[in-house]
Amino acid sequence: MIDPHHLALYIHWPFCLAKCPYCDFNSHVRGGIDVKAWESALLADLEHEARREQPPIIGSVFFGGGTPSLMPPALVAILLAAAERSFGFAEDVEITLEANPSSVEAANFAALASAGVNRVSLGVQALEDSALQMLGRLHSMEEALAALHIAQREFERVSFDLIYGRPKQTPTQWERELTRALSFGTEHMSLYQLTIEPGTRFATDVRRGALVPLDDDSAADLFALTQAMTSAGGLPAYEISNHARPGRESRHNLAYWRYQDYAGIGPGAHGRRLGRATMRHRKPENYLAAVAQHGHGVQEERALPLHEQAMEALLMGLRLAEGVDLAALGDRFGLSPDELIDSRKRALHAASGLAREEGPRLIVTPRGMPLLDALLPDLVALEAAPA
Repeated sequence: MIDPHHLALYIHWPFCLAKCPYCDFNSHVRGGIDVKAWESALLADLEHEARREQPPIIGSVFFGGGTPSLMPPALVAILLAAAERSFGFAEDVEITLEANPSSVEAANFAALASAGVNRVSLGVQALEDSALQMLGRLHSMEEALAALHIAQREFERVSFDLIYGRPKQTPTQWERELTRALSFGTEHMSLYQLTIEPGTRFATDVRRGALVPLDDDSAADLFALTQAMTSAGGLPAYEISNHARPGRESRHNLAYWRYQDYAGIGPGAHGRRLGRATMRHRKPENYLAAVAQHGHGVQEERALPLHEQAMEALLMGLRLAEGVDLAALGDRFGLSPDELIDSRKRALHAASGLAREEGPRLIVTPRGMPLLDALLPDLVALEAAPA
């Protein structure tokens, strides 16, 4: 059960064996890692968060990265024990760890489960070896399937990621790949369209003409196919890119999208807690230096005006299939529904089938979801918070 008063805790492990060409996350490749130094820094950063007030109970923990499955399982156990001592865990706490499906990392799955991880998110990304090579992945399809089998044996809950909308990918190819993915029987899948992010190697390849992205109309066709197939397969979308059996949604991600309090520790981690925004130092070396000097890795912390909190809550909540309760959101931030959402645009998009209203709840329809990036700034009446 998801309790809106529980805290979501994010722990960032920034290291990878290689940088994928599509990735713009805060990930780094290093020749050597001082695990004891990272243990000390993360524990200190965690304790800093626990001192902010009478700490709330943690409802979910998420180890993200980077590649958290490269963490020693003993370190995962130490961090979880410290979090439980400092905050307390909900009886049904969800503890997720992102993992790459290499044979080396899969060998750690039993130890990670023993450390307390009860949900794993596997970065499979494709079920074709040629696509995995194009995406810069270090594992093969055979390794991915073996890791998925081990994960389903060792963890209570399993999710995996796939990237579609790859260059030249056809509906027939994606239908075949997604049919196979659905046959594995996991409770959750994250299905992301390939996007070319600034600063990535793929962005450079596009500029040089070495990579030609899928055109928008073809990508939209693949999105529609994805929604139809996952719904028919019992894993409907509960967020624009996330699909789950009803009741098996990621609690941690729902905490973000419902704009509940969350704390983030580790390099580059963000937090929204007690009406304040925090951001940790991104570069691993700078993060370690900050913790050594100040006892925490916070680079920036500021109070969030209610106006800005409301805007963020809208932008996050409208990604969800459940939409947002405008009356409840207005009560929370002291604003009327018309101050949150442009009433004229709301009526316009409802008439065009891109959004709908169910009582006080505003929902972006499946037809509107592919246009979400354009739809959100048009719907939300709030602008940047006043100075």
